[in-house]
Amino acid sequence: MSFRSAGFRPAVLGAAVALALVLSGTALAQDAQPAAAASAAPAAAPAETAAAPAGAVKPGDATAGQAKAAVCGACHGMDGNSADAQYPKLAGQSEQYIVRQLTDFKAAKRQNPIMMGMAAPLSEQDMHDLGAYFAGKTALPGVADQALVEHGQTLYRQGDASRGIPACMACHSVDGSGNPGATYPHLAGQHAQYVEATLKAWHDGTTWGDDARAKIMPSIAAKLDSNDIAALASYIEGLHSADAESAATP
Repeated sequence: MSFRSAGFRPAVLGAAVALALVLSGTALAQDAQPAAAASAAPAAAPAETAAAPAGAVKPGDATAGQAKAAVCGACHGMDGNSADAQYPKLAGQSEQYIVRQLTDFKAAKRQNPIMMGMAAPLSEQDMHDLGAYFAGKTALPGVADQALVEHGQTLYRQGDASRGIPACMACHSVDGSGNPGATYPHLAGQHAQYVEATLKAWHDGTTWGDDARAKIMPSIAAKLDSNDIAALASYIEGLHSADAESAATP
């Protein structure tokens, strides 16, 4: 999941303020409801089973996530399909991957001034709800440059053993759907511009964290040249499943 810095635009700053208001309003409403119930209802008998620990994180709620994702739409599209190719599509991305990226933004392990500000007020539950919402959306397919398909497909499906480059599909699957359990992201249909910029940043030493998993892609990207990166980015944009193609057809 990823978000390139495009500078602080008024619309983005406005979205950040709106996000803070949405989250604070939700918190106030949640606080008010138990207080009202306590004043109106008689004391209840002790429950036979222990209640869930206060603050426990539940699996993501897509309905709650939809309301919280309203401000995300300015950059990423209301359905997670961004119209601006510098911002990644979030549709179809796994809940686990989105939570991981937002957590790293909030902790400043992944650097991006816009996303660090957007992630700062989010609770862990907010992150799961947002992840659940976008995971339920379908990424619309893109189009690959036919001149780059052969080279991109070879790297994606076979890698290049002579240069120590593994096949991308080993982690991201044959159709680019990723691996939610390992938090490897969904790639199919992602904007080539975004993928190319991200691979170049990794090639030049950027990392998205300090654990072993965060070091996987920078080590691979360092072995790619500019032609490899352009071909892979284009191929990934054109990669899609039959389900995605059906979703794009009116």
